[in-house]
Amino acid sequence: MADQEIENAVSRALEDAPERNFRETVDLAINLRDLDLNNPSNRVDESVVLPSGTGQETTIVVFAEGETALRAEEVADDVLDQNDLEELGGDDDAAKDLADDTDFFIAETDLMQDIGRYLGTVLGPRGKMPEPLDPDDDVVEVVNRMKNTVQLRSGERRTFHTRVGAEDMSAEDIGDNIDVILRRLHADLEKGPLNIDSVFVKTTMGPAMEVA
Repeated sequence: MADQEIENAVSRALEDAPERNFRETVDLAINLRDLDLNNPSNRVDESVVLPSGTGQETTIVVFAEGETALRAEEVADDVLDQNDLEELGGDDDAAKDLADDTDFFIAETDLMQDIGRYLGTVLGPRGKMPEPLDPDDDVVEVVNRMKNTVQLRSGERRTFHTRVGAEDMSAEDIGDNIDVILRRLHADLEKGPLNIDSVFVKTTMGPAMEVA
């Protein structure tokens, strides 16, 4: 459960957001400090499952064959096989469109080498190489988990953003999502909370409220 200060900041962000004719997302801006981000080992690159969900549709594509592909069709936005993979490898524009339109990729481990060969230059720089699916993994369970997942990625920038909900979610649920993200960062950063300069929450078009 998020502490009251986080929940209060979220409440203010939701209350002060101007009326819009579309459903706004709620985003978190995190400002880092005292980290040499030229060193890749210091950069933030984490997948975090949000306990209250993202509040948005998450597009997931699965690379699979046989029974796994059939089960994936129940829950994934698209399922691609070996032939589809080879076709994408020969169509750079189609591969880039797929990468830009997809939040997460999942792939059977047997296909990972070919994905690297055919799509590595497209997916790699975008930070979208697939989550490997081992033979014992339940593809339905993995896809459903990924639907509630966000990516924390700083790159070389001290400020980065991630989605933490939508404007019609409760402040408590969004606060719980923020709490999980901050706990992960505190655990993973070299100096924990000391490496975080400030954190702000805001709706897409609304004012930013300081969380920490």
